[in-house]
Amino acid sequence: MRTVKIRLQKHLSACGVASRRKAEELIMAGKVKVNGHIAKIGDSVDPKRDKITVSGKNVVATNQKVYIMLHKPRGYVTTLSDEFSRKCVADLVKDVPAKVFPVGRLDKDSEGLLFMTNDGDFANRITHPSSHVNKTYRVTVKGGVDDEKLDKLCSGVVIDGVKTLPCDAFIAEKKPDRTVLIFIIQEGRNRQIRKMCEAVKLDVIRLKRTEIAGVKLGMLGQGKWRDLNEKEIHRLESISKSNKEVQ
Repeated sequence: MRTVKIRLQKHLSACGVASRRKAEELIMAGKVKVNGHIAKIGDSVDPKRDKITVSGKNVVATNQKVYIMLHKPRGYVTTLSDEFSRKCVADLVKDVPAKVFPVGRLDKDSEGLLFMTNDGDFANRITHPSSHVNKTYRVTVKGGVDDEKLDKLCSGVVIDGVKTLPCDAFIAEKKPDRTVLIFIIQEGRNRQIRKMCEAVKLDVIRLKRTEIAGVKLGMLGQGKWRDLNEKEIHRLESISKSNKEVQ
């Protein structure tokens, strides 16, 4: 019988260990072994014959794909474990009937909608820069916001040496000491909204992600999770695929 081998990171993703990009990071960190030997980027495996471990734990394929949304509270890091013993989103999904990992991220001080899954291909499609999936944030900043700052945010500002893509940003609510803004962006760079606001001298008080590609957080309570329904899963998959096709 002919041996069928696949790339190691693809297999790890298919088994729900992590997205392909995260799987590559695990490989480069020396945490993945194949038949007792430390793996390297570019390795291929035979899932039926090779013994694969991540951090000493056996990797077992699963055919059941799980897709959930979590309302991440502030104070939790978007990882499955943390070397500094901080609270992790994994603590909130212990009752999910599968090992799931975050799709993208929200920083520790931010809150709101976070998808989690054991489907690495799905996660990769949603988070890949070429997908240009819309993400909506409700952002509270100190003081007022004038038209000049809004125009700069919408047209793009330079953060970490690279200009952000054009986005939608508008005022949703004004108060004497603060302003609530709505951002709709297509990128997912590290702490992007906070850095954009910092670039135009706006101080963020609160940041909450409310929607991704038309799938809304709704009334889901903080720290709670629910399964994505078939319509939501189909919407996410079709949007990410169609966006990549027009690139």
